[in-house]
Amino acid sequence: MATAPVFGTIDQRFSDEPVALGPVDFSKIAFVSTSTGADDTLFPAGTAGDASSFKAVRFSSSDVTFTSKLGTGYLADAVAAVNAQIAPGSQAADITVIRCAEGTGGDTAAKLVTTQANIVAGLQVLKAAPSSINATPRLVGCPGYTAQRTGTDANPVVAALPEVLSALLAIAVVDVDDSNRDAAIDARETIGSDRIMPVGVAARVFDTDGATVITRPMAPRILGLISRADFQNGGKPFEPFANRQIHGLVGASRDIAFDLRDGSVEGQQLLAAEVSIVVRGEVDVDGAIADGGFVFIGTDNCATDGDAWQQIHQVRGADAIDVEHQRATRQFLGRKISASDAEAWINSLKFNLRDHKAGNDILGYKVEFKPDENSPEQVRAGRLTVDLGIEEAPVFRVAKRNVRRYRQAVTDLVADIAARINASAIL
Repeated sequence: MATAPVFGTIDQRFSDEPVALGPVDFSKIAFVSTSTGADDTLFPAGTAGDASSFKAVRFSSSDVTFTSKLGTGYLADAVAAVNAQIAPGSQAADITVIRCAEGTGGDTAAKLVTTQANIVAGLQVLKAAPSSINATPRLVGCPGYTAQRTGTDANPVVAALPEVLSALLAIAVVDVDDSNRDAAIDARETIGSDRIMPVGVAARVFDTDGATVITRPMAPRILGLISRADFQNGGKPFEPFANRQIHGLVGASRDIAFDLRDGSVEGQQLLAAEVSIVVRGEVDVDGAIADGGFVFIGTDNCATDGDAWQQIHQVRGADAIDVEHQRATRQFLGRKISASDAEAWINSLKFNLRDHKAGNDILGYKVEFKPDENSPEQVRAGRLTVDLGIEEAPVFRVAKRNVRRYRQAVTDLVADIAARINASAIL
């Protein structure tokens, strides 16, 4: 430590101002699944019981060094699905894949059980992956293995997702049984998480030969759509993504009846059960969602009834603010508690919310420091508490028009006629 001069100057710098917060990126995607024919060196196939056999591989979705070695299975299709949704001006998506080994067994059912066990183990690897890949994926998919159920049991992969999603502050889009309405709703009833969005229809796309049409999971395409919506919103995860086109589809696994005005049709019933859908546009048809293309419709997760966090874009927005506030707060931890430092910390949070309000990310906010929540004993122990009220912007889902006859218009018409006739009589 330098000795202070007896005769001279002393310069000191203080950091008691609010800290600036940079944006957080919530558009990174992770897929945990199988992929037939993938390169075993670059993408080793992990198995349950051997955590070291898994490898989280992060790459740009435009990098053919990686995409050309993904084989022809679900992971390869998922990356292609994301690329089909890329927004104009964007070049690629940030993707992490964890390849899992396909199961072994005497029959198809036994193979599925071991495959799903491998994927559940792969999800645990994903949970610990951020430190090794230097990124935190916030959009998660397990394409190909979330729709199957045994009897009335929940799908084991879907059942394993909430723990991992909560740890990553991520959400997942999962495919559920798309055979019919009741099967999709039955599957949704086994899910209870505000971080999971089920989709009840699969995608019809061209196979890698460019000629054969095959059925593939819809979930990766929705995840690509979410990433696209983030990009179009300056990288922020506050924007809803319903009523947007899904690109790269030849068709859907089945046509779902939908009418904007009729709550009794199948599409509306699925939405009421928090099952998202993709429907075809129709030209000059009243009640159609669009004139053409294939449109995604979905806003809700699988939270319990009455949950304030039913709309999944609001969960993502709240997660983003949580991360931003954590990053701001860690810069103050370890300092002594003083009025100036406490004010700087609280203003950092307040100014962050001010910027989100100005950007229409949230409807409003309130920041309070309450003395009765900060007792001398708590402060002596190094604890400060601040109360935040934040209202995330909801999605516009229902437009209601109250239409009545307007008698005043007739009165005005009579007055206009009278004025004209009286004026011509004078002439």
